[in-house]
Amino acid sequence: MAGSSSIFVAALTSAAVATVGFLAFQASANVPTDLAAPPAAASSTTTKAPRDTRNPAALPARSGTGARVVYSVDDDRVWLVTEDGRLTRTFQVTPGSVDPLPGSYAVTSRSGSVTGTDGTPIEHVVRFANVKGVSIGFSAAVDGSRPVVDPIKKTGGIRASRADANALWNFATIGQRIVVIR
Repeated sequence: MAGSSSIFVAALTSAAVATVGFLAFQASANVPTDLAAPPAAASSTTTKAPRDTRNPAALPARSGTGARVVYSVDDDRVWLVTEDGRLTRTFQVTPGSVDPLPGSYAVTSRSGSVTGTDGTPIEHVVRFANVKGVSIGFSAAVDGSRPVVDPIKKTGGIRASRADANALWNFATIGQRIVVIR
């Protein structure tokens, strides 16, 4: 009797595992495309967006349409653009040691004041990406300092001046589009 009950339990277990496997396959096969992939971050081989060589602070071509924050990882510059395409502000930033991939993101969280990963008190934190566990976002050091990038420590803070970070804070609320370009 003990032998037949263990065969029965093994058969039930096998059937349950097969059923769960089948259901997992069905679920993964029916995931909507907007949930199946990470936020539209392109590959790192993306070409650099065209620039106006006479005016390096000009909004780069092919940086999107509508209201958005444009961030160039190559130029360490940010542009704030209104719904009608009007540039309201542009400024230089100092990036951390981890860059987001080019692509379109959305503001996911904000903090009025926190301590940065480098131990510096920061304010007006606007987060929009996560790269291998490193949160990426804009901020300003309360003391106005810019970080010295340590390539060994993984930091995603993109520091701006206090005035520029304040302008970005007022512009980039939750859900605001962030376009990262080369």
